[in-house]
Amino acid sequence: MDLYIVRHAWADDRDSSRWPDDDLRPLTEEGMERFARFVAKLAHRGVAPQVVGASPLVRCRQTAELLAAGVPGKPTVERLDSLRPGSDLKGLLRWTVRQAQSHQQIAWVGHAPDVGWLTAALIGQPEGSIRFAKGSVAAIRFDDFSTLGGRELCGSGELRWLVTAKMLEDRPD
Repeated sequence: MDLYIVRHAWADDRDSSRWPDDDLRPLTEEGMERFARFVAKLAHRGVAPQVVGASPLVRCRQTAELLAAGVPGKPTVERLDSLRPGSDLKGLLRWTVRQAQSHQQIAWVGHAPDVGWLTAALIGQPEGSIRFAKGSVAAIRFDDFSTLGGRELCGSGELRWLVTAKMLEDRPD
C-alpha cells in the first residue's frame, strides 16, 4: 500500500483582519493553479490515490480537492480532524487501516510541521522530522498495511520519494 503525505499548497499569508479564524484562510489563486499543474505531473507518473483524508482547514480541503480532481478515478475526500494542526497519529493510523482494506493508494493532506514528523515516524524516526515545502508530496510504501490491524505502524514504512512542485516545474513530462 502506498501512502502519500501532502503539505497543503500555497495559502494566503496569515492576516487576522481578513481571516480572524485562521481555519478559513484559503489557498491563493496562483497556489491553486501551481498545485493543479504539479498534480497533473504526479498523476502522469502513477500517483492515483483512491481516497484522500484532509485536515478540515480550508487550505487543506482545497489542496485535497485539487489532488482528487487531478488524478485518475477522482477519489473521495474525507475531512479528518486527526489532520488538524497537532495531528493525531493514532487516529490517522486507525482511519488508514480501515481504508487499506479496499484501497492500495491513500493520501493525507495536512500542515507543517506535522507532515514532517508524521512521515519521519512512519519510516522509523519518531524523534525526527522531514522538511516539506508547501505543496510537497511524499510517498511511503507499506508491505501490507491492511493486515496490521491495531498494531503500531511507526517505522514499518519505506520512504520511496519526496518531491516539491519546484523540482518538476521546469522539467518536460
